[in-house]
Amino acid sequence: MSDLFNNIFGKKPTLKEQQRDNDRNLRKATRDIERERRKLEEEEKKLEQEIKKNAAQGNKDSCRILAKQLIEIRKQKARTYAANSKITSIGYQNKNIGTNVALSNAMSTTAQTMSDMNKIMKPEAIAANVRNFQQANMKMEMTDEMINDTLDDMLTESGDEEESNAVVNQVLDEIGIEISGKMSTIPSTGMGELEDQRTDKDIAAQLAKLRST
Repeated sequence: MSDLFNNIFGKKPTLKEQQRDNDRNLRKATRDIERERRKLEEEEKKLEQEIKKNAAQGNKDSCRILAKQLIEIRKQKARTYAANSKITSIGYQNKNIGTNVALSNAMSTTAQTMSDMNKIMKPEAIAANVRNFQQANMKMEMTDEMINDTLDDMLTESGDEEESNAVVNQVLDEIGIEISGKMSTIPSTGMGELEDQRTDKDIAAQLAKLRST
């Protein structure tokens, strides 16, 4: 049917369609050969019976002629088996060709896909983007470091420590404590000894002395 359709409309069959036609033709050929073999087998049985009959009658010449015919029939029957084997082999080849073509098409599709991916990916552009990113990242880190250094220079002025010490001394002066002089009058015993030996009265006296000075 597909061959008729293609012949009428001039359409070239696809690979699968051609394979189906091949399989159908091979199956038909196999059935035809098997039908011929059955006919040969019937003729073979008839000849065997005729040979037996003529042999029983002692007709050697007829037996000799029939025997030659029997040999030819058996040769033809052997050829049918060989033909069937050949058709079976061709059928496998037909299937293998289809498989190989399918594999070839799959590899072609894969190759095209890989080619499209390479066009999209553009390794040179990707490498350039990576380099640009590295350069931009390095520049950003350097810029951030420069900004931090500038802010440190702006916010940290020289003499801050001296100014802090002056403010502390001023506050201590306001509450009546002179670091260099009055604090030196406190006994230089260890903290553990002060906690063990001085009483609350001694501590109050010491503070009163500091205030009156």
